[in-house]
Amino acid sequence: MEVDSVFYHRFERHDHAKGLKAHATHYCAGCGHGLAHKYLAEAVDELGIQDRTVAISPVGCAVFLYYYLDVGNSQAAHGRAPAVAIGHKMANPESIVVSYQGDGDLASIGLAEIIQAAQMGLPLSIIFINNAIYAMTGGQMAPTTLMGQRTTTSPQGRYRLMGEPLKMAEMMAGLDGPIYVERVGLFNNQQRFRAKKAITKALQLQVENKGFSFVEVLAECPTHLKMTPLEAEQWVEEEMVPIYPLGVKKDLDPEPWFDLGPPTFAPDALLDVIGSSDEVVPRFADGFPDHLDLHDVALKFAGAGGDGAQTIAKLTCTAAINEGFDGTYIPSYGPESRGGTSYADVHVARDEVLSPSAPAPHVLVAFNAPSLEKFGPTVAKGGLIVYDETVIADPPDLDPSIRCLGVPFTQLAMDLGEAMVKNVVALGAFQAATKLLPAESFRTAMDQALHGDADLLRTNEDAFARGQQAAQDLLTAATP
Repeated sequence: MEVDSVFYHRFERHDHAKGLKAHATHYCAGCGHGLAHKYLAEAVDELGIQDRTVAISPVGCAVFLYYYLDVGNSQAAHGRAPAVAIGHKMANPESIVVSYQGDGDLASIGLAEIIQAAQMGLPLSIIFINNAIYAMTGGQMAPTTLMGQRTTTSPQGRYRLMGEPLKMAEMMAGLDGPIYVERVGLFNNQQRFRAKKAITKALQLQVENKGFSFVEVLAECPTHLKMTPLEAEQWVEEEMVPIYPLGVKKDLDPEPWFDLGPPTFAPDALLDVIGSSDEVVPRFADGFPDHLDLHDVALKFAGAGGDGAQTIAKLTCTAAINEGFDGTYIPSYGPESRGGTSYADVHVARDEVLSPSAPAPHVLVAFNAPSLEKFGPTVAKGGLIVYDETVIADPPDLDPSIRCLGVPFTQLAMDLGEAMVKNVVALGAFQAATKLLPAESFRTAMDQALHGDADLLRTNEDAFARGQQAAQDLLTAATP
């Protein structure tokens, strides 16, 4: 196998792959990324793992790795490459996962991710490019910027109040999780040979299922150093190496331990993992609620922390799935466990939910005035709002096409002697007002959630029925 087989034969990134630029990277002259890419490709080739390799690249100059290496590729959000790498490795234990990150990414916004990933100790290979600058975004000071080094955000040079440079290789070596940590350079042939050897070893240890490897590469960025490539190499050798000494920081040789076996997608195995069962749940719906939307109904449940919006959102999603529809539920909590903002987006789709967020819901259930004030204007035209009239005396002016139904959730719950079930009162009112699903669908979901506790179920069924009746009375009164 030739080395260039690991690289794409044409690089689409550069000038639309026309002419000579189809065979050159977009990196600046003298940039260290090109060499790091080369050594990574050579390692993949020599180890014969091209079809198993998955490269993770985040935000920064490193993001364009996927234009060059013909391996599996995932792009991660800024700093989150280690988390994505863990997901790939656990989902497919036979894969060889490489997280390729820069210093502005790994050592800054991604610091928590890399530390936690390292402590897990999974067989992963981290290639950390340290050029002491935020290169792609304009030359700002990075966590690895040297003391006295000028950047766009430290024009007079980094000084004590800006903190000391982070020495990531030493930090990684001090953790119990990693088995191999080395810092290498690129500024002369001897160091380049060592860099290639270190990257190959990091991948080899993963192939052998031995553990977590971290290779820090001191790389040149002539553009933001405002130097020629040769001057940048000299700067790395003379200025960076004294602060970031080269060499092996940790090198253990444990027995192979990571052997999860191939992933299984057997339904029975999945049910065991999530603690579910294959019990057939009765269905009550005659069809999809296309009177609300032909394909996908968007819902939002909102209130203060402790109002129970999350609970009825989950019950609604469960009821929809029981009926054979696709359902999604996304919670959003405030910082307080009680009293803070809490809302949930729910979708019920005939076939598949394409986006789980609900920025323009068809129906809003609001438990307090701030929630109605915030989300009322987002309800789709022709939509419906069901709100707690006990605590919302003066609803805001909204689009005239939106129907508003005020039901005293809290008062009805207090009449039952159980103020905590106001959310189930709201669920009953929601069902009566929308006819999203039959009442029995929701009762079945409640029974599942309460695990058959007869007393709790009876109280909740009473609350549900009171909410239904109150909403139905209001709808009947409003009918000419």
